[in-house]
Amino acid sequence: MAKDKKLVEAITSMSTDFAQWYTDVVKKAELMDYSSVKGCMIFKPNGYAIWENIQKQLDAKFKECGVENVYMPMFIPESLLQKEKDHVEGFAPEVAWVTQGGLETLQERLCVRPTSETLFCDLYKNIVQSYRDLPKVYNQWCSVVRWEKTTRPFLRSSEFLWQEGHTAHATAEEAEERTIQMLNVYADFCEQVLAIPMVKGRKTDKEKFAGAEATYTIEALMHDGKALQSGTSHNFGDGFAKAFGIQYTDKENKLQYVHQTSWGMSTRLIGALIMVHGDDSGLVLPPRIAPTQVMVIPIQQQKDGVLDKANELKDRLAKNFRVKLDDSDKTPGWKFAEQEIRGISTRIEIGPKDIEANQCVIVRRDTREKIVVSLDEVETKLAEVLETMQADMLAKAKKFLAEHISDATTYDEFKDAVENKPGFIRAMWCGELACEEKIKADTTATSRCMPFEQEQISDVCVCCGKPAKKLVYWGKAY
Repeated sequence: MAKDKKLVEAITSMSTDFAQWYTDVVKKAELMDYSSVKGCMIFKPNGYAIWENIQKQLDAKFKECGVENVYMPMFIPESLLQKEKDHVEGFAPEVAWVTQGGLETLQERLCVRPTSETLFCDLYKNIVQSYRDLPKVYNQWCSVVRWEKTTRPFLRSSEFLWQEGHTAHATAEEAEERTIQMLNVYADFCEQVLAIPMVKGRKTDKEKFAGAEATYTIEALMHDGKALQSGTSHNFGDGFAKAFGIQYTDKENKLQYVHQTSWGMSTRLIGALIMVHGDDSGLVLPPRIAPTQVMVIPIQQQKDGVLDKANELKDRLAKNFRVKLDDSDKTPGWKFAEQEIRGISTRIEIGPKDIEANQCVIVRRDTREKIVVSLDEVETKLAEVLETMQADMLAKAKKFLAEHISDATTYDEFKDAVENKPGFIRAMWCGELACEEKIKADTTATSRCMPFEQEQISDVCVCCGKPAKKLVYWGKAY
């Protein structure tokens, strides 16, 4: 057993050093590895499999609401990027440039896409002529490059994987409706599939996307009390359309500008999964997103019939579940530790005594509860265990979120909450940029969102004491 413990002891306790715990988990669970390019990471099979499941399930939800997938070039001419002033200024510090192709210096620099608004605008300008051409509801799955100064696996890297939706509509109302619709798709996906509850709302003008009229966000709370922006949806109005000349002829034969939206989610969702559900033994994956939902582990596999029975069980379960068999020559204890580090939702132990009794043992990853079940009804019982586990993990995350939201009505209360109560802080705001910047300078907390469900917990701004306009969720964030 001493050897078995070493595997888990290699993970720093989250209460000792949360940042180191996170790094240990992503390495020991073999989700990623560091590459020879600073700030870029290698997705290992365990990590990429999670992203594949996110992509598969989220893409299905997109298609249910009329989204079509396309793919755009990864290079953007500098002249195209310059067309929308706020947009280019917002991304300028993070842009990587290509200046040479082969042996020749390029006549015009090419930007490696940090996002693709300008490319989609250039496309829509050419393919939208009439109201009959609208709406255009496109999405692409791709990687983007943002030259980050400080990086952390999955949360912030120089190149990351994501999806970016870009739509064009005839009216402002349709664009706003799509913006909110996609935000709700994100929030529902995170809650129902990832078992992560979200706070939904609108970003302040300071925090909104460069070039957007309005940015809406879903914010998750990590186990260390920091917020993680987990998905955003932007209403561009007709600003990009005017910059790029995207016009259509309406039913009265008059020229109108289209109204656009953009929305995205990225591989930082994997970071959210780790930091919301993980524990000191490693990763804990909700069954609906777990690449492997059950690991069959034979006990005393050298004995006659054990491996045969384990293989038979795996083949039975593979019809309805994502299942693997660990028939390596490692000890059972080592296999248990590996299964727990990787976050596999359940394991099934089966040995000579179990076979004799026509049973097996299902062990939940989240609670380590052991459930003895008959082999005759293992499919039914496993399905029940996985559904219960999914629901319990969401309930636990919701409870944690609720317990880590505090209210502040004075600046002293606010600063005390930032210092001593990790989590979201609800406080009123006057709407002035100066107060938002002062709060960040004084406390390092930032505005996370103005929730859709507005309450009046005080009449005055928590910072300056002037009449309050909005309730804001504040917090430290990744």
